[in-house]
Amino acid sequence: MSRSASRTAARPALRSGAPVTRRSFLLGSTATLAAPLALRFRPRRSPNELLQVAHVGVGGMGASDLGSVASSPHVRIVALCDVDAQHLGAAAARHDGARTFSDYRVLLDELSDDIDAVVVSTPDHMHAPIALAAMELGKHVYVQKPLAHDLHGCRRLREVAARTGVVTQMGTQIHAHAAYRTAVATLRAGAIGKVREVHSWVAKSWAGPATGRPDHSDPVPASLAWDRWLGVAPERPFVAGVYHPARWRGWRDFGTGTLGDMACHLLDPIFTALDLRVPLRATSRGPAHGRETFAPDGDVTFVLAGTAHTADTVMLRWTDGSATSRPDASRAQLPDGVALPGAGSFLVGEDGVMVLPHWATPTLYRHGEPHDAPLHEEAGGDHYHEWVDACRGEGETSTPFAFATAVTETVLLGVVAGALPSRELTWDSAALRFADDDAQALVELPHRAGHAH
Repeated sequence: MSRSASRTAARPALRSGAPVTRRSFLLGSTATLAAPLALRFRPRRSPNELLQVAHVGVGGMGASDLGSVASSPHVRIVALCDVDAQHLGAAAARHDGARTFSDYRVLLDELSDDIDAVVVSTPDHMHAPIALAAMELGKHVYVQKPLAHDLHGCRRLREVAARTGVVTQMGTQIHAHAAYRTAVATLRAGAIGKVREVHSWVAKSWAGPATGRPDHSDPVPASLAWDRWLGVAPERPFVAGVYHPARWRGWRDFGTGTLGDMACHLLDPIFTALDLRVPLRATSRGPAHGRETFAPDGDVTFVLAGTAHTADTVMLRWTDGSATSRPDASRAQLPDGVALPGAGSFLVGEDGVMVLPHWATPTLYRHGEPHDAPLHEEAGGDHYHEWVDACRGEGETSTPFAFATAVTETVLLGVVAGALPSRELTWDSAALRFADDDAQALVELPHRAGHAH
């Protein structure tokens, strides 16, 4: 029997029947892949070798990720995977010689000895399953934000990354932007003193239809492997223009709403600068999510333990959607005639306020006047090349899972709070436990049984 065939034969069957937990799927899908780990694990490559990279998800943001990673002179794209043949064909035309797959599990089976790293740019619900399978084979991973679809998957990512020692990076490319680096350096230099509250917001909304799923189905396009697109999510009929390719973020089965789309970006410099960890409590004052979709507005307040850069505790408020869910601008100490940007954050310290627009240079204010504290300007970098270089043994990544899972866990706490508005949810991160039973039921989401080749 060939090596590839023996691996396939060894994989445990996932039989149809009663739903099983996402934990059992993740363990089942990675257990046999991990069995020969000692033989297959490769340490970081020599700086003189090309990094052999596989990309899973090559349409939309995946196409952007692919182009950015491939732009490194130290990379060879050896495999492309997408459930949509049109996306796959377009990517293959730009990367001659790369093998193509519609199933990430087949890719990992057949090329486990030939790849060093995997980029995961799929809808949210498949981030953790694919990244876990790759890491169990000793592959370095770059994973789009948010890292996981539920809190349990986020914890598994952190644990497996620590155990395997692979290089990891969350796909928050703006982390390396000069504006965000400047904000971090300025805050850490104490320009506004110890921070006591943070307000982050975005005007966009990924709300799904309040009525839920359409009552009809459409023929699945010949170019789309719909069952593989669904992956671990519950089985749903295909409806044109509703889920694929771009509307899945508004559906709880597949996405994490506006908060999941944007908060990993906006909270990234705040967590970096202030050394914040996972919140102690979360409360939503926005409308409840629908049974299947996300609400059009979000308003979640977190309470976090203090650090050397903050007060004893920090209040963090996240708002998204329409003008009714905007931060209280009176807290920002703005001069007359100055308005808050459409998306960003402001941080209130003991000696002033920093307003940090999304992806733009921060400004400082104090008591309604410009603050004369200097900005500590930093140059930007390349988030993708940083990961490539770290995989090759040169330097470290700046959003490894040890850091990025704290940001993702915060985001996912907000998703849970949004489903249970007006409840103060106390969170024991170490135990993965809410004091509220309804919230605890959302820590580990169920998945579809029988997810097989």
